[in-house]
Amino acid sequence: MHIKKGDKVQVITGKDKGKSGAVLAAFPKKDRVIVEGINMIKKHAKPSNVNPQGGILNVEAPIHVSNVMLIDPKSGEPTRVSYQVKDDKKVRVAKKSGEVLDK
Repeated sequence: MHIKKGDKVQVITGKDKGKSGAVLAAFPKKDRVIVEGINMIKKHAKPSNVNPQGGILNVEAPIHVSNVMLIDPKSGEPTRVSYQVKDDKKVRVAKKSGEVLDK
């Protein structure tokens, strides 16, 4: 999967099109990611020790990885990702600027 936890991404389709945020979690087996502040849903929670009040919570739901694009660190625009081998390591590279995404 071309997106990892901590990456800055922008939504390219769906109800949150145009919004951007950081990836909180990635699920490669399901091809889904959770993005901060994107695809918010209402979750009904029973009272518990963690949440003694209970009630309705707003939480991020997973979004399919094909609906988001990585943001180029140089230009700030959405970009596709390619892979190159540098110093015997496979690294992700932004298509628009050629900037290496993996540190």
